Amino acid sequence: MASEGVIFRQCVSGGAVCSPARAALLTGRYGTRMGIPDVMFPTNTNGIPETETTMAQMLKAAGYQTMCVGKWHVGSALPYLPTNRGFDAYYGIPYSHDMTPSILLQNTTIIEEPVNLNTLTPRYTQQAVNFIQQARNSRFFLYLAYNAPHLPLFVSSAFSGTSNLGMYGDVISEVDWSVGQVLAALKSNGLDQNTLVIFSSDHGPWFNGSAGMLRGRKGETWEGGMRVPLIARFPGQIPSGGTVLSMATIMDILPTVSAITGAALPAHTHSGRAPSPWDGSNLWPVMTGQQDAVPREVSLYFNSYNLQCARKGRWKLHLSRYNTYPWTPLPPEGMVNLPLVNPELYDLQNDPGESYDVAAEYPHVVDEIRREVYRMLPTFPPEVQTAWNNTLQQKTQSCDAGSLPVVQQ
Repeated sequence: MASEGVIFRQCVSGGAVCSPARAALLTGRYGTRMGIPDVMFPTNTNGIPETETTMAQMLKAAGYQTMCVGKWHVGSALPYLPTNRGFDAYYGIPYSHDMTPSILLQNTTIIEEPVNLNTLTPRYTQQAVNFIQQARNSRFFLYLAYNAPHLPLFVSSAFSGTSNLGMYGDVISEVDWSVGQVLAALKSNGLDQNTLVIFSSDHGPWFNGSAGMLRGRKGETWEGGMRVPLIARFPGQIPSGGTVLSMATIMDILPTVSAITGAALPAHTHSGRAPSPWDGSNLWPVMTGQQDAVPREVSLYFNSYNLQCARKGRWKLHLSRYNTYPWTPLPPEGMVNLPLVNPELYDLQNDPGESYDVAAEYPHVVDEIRREVYRMLPTFPPEVQTAWNNTLQQKTQSCDAGSLPVVQQ
């Protein structure tokens, strides 16, 4: 796909864990704006609110057939399942496959319990291929979200032991084959030249996989937890072999799709007392090589409702951090978000591994980003502002957080 399209080297997710990242993809807005700041569980009764418009709803209103295949994970209660959020059909697991009960849904009906995970990836692929064939004479939108390679790992017999790189390698090989099957279905149905295909992920690697030179992993707001692949392929529209080095976000996909399809962007909603803006930008001029970058405000990095980092261009400012690493035993006081004694500034152009704090060398950059952060915070709901104020009120021996600005709700 990358050789036939364009690859973005600095795409940032909307969250460091599954649910807020997927909510951001589907709505073009931070999950913290809609009450989805953390991983959702089968016991959760909420989902993407009805006040939000999903990409599927946007395209359905423009005459598209829509289908969701795979992992949903933004609301498993009936009002929030895919067929109630803009999709004509759904086939998949409504949350992560390491959660119980283990169920496979066809629209809103349970068709398998427990799920045979070993055959799940090829079944998802076949559902996607079937939809392409069925919808080939109309405009369509397919959202295909594989559960793999999330733990626990699973793979079909056709790929077991074939990679020489262990179980994880086998799983990646099967997903790679599956993407190839989808592309082949487009070609065989004569749709290759008028279909945009985007490949991405929801966050950085967990226990398996590699973040390369990037620091951190899933659950952290270092780049290793937040940066994701982004490849766009559209023969005849997107030049082949392109590489984009400027920043993109998962939230850019919805406004990009709106721009190229003509589907109207949904009207803004409101969160709390302030207008709630779009968080994504139209990437089409960058995808097609007309521009090197798109204008954007500071991009925020949330962990739960906690604002931890902000990025503007090449610069990333760390403002707060948890007192412990994720996936480790909690200290007696639990996980607490603390303000950094001195905000840390990293030049991601020259230091993608976030190893060298240059805040002392560029105080004007620190001040500029902080001013934009404080301007943006009032546009978020009270939960975000309360979390920020709670962070600032944390005291350590070397930091009087009370001297930092507090957001007035």
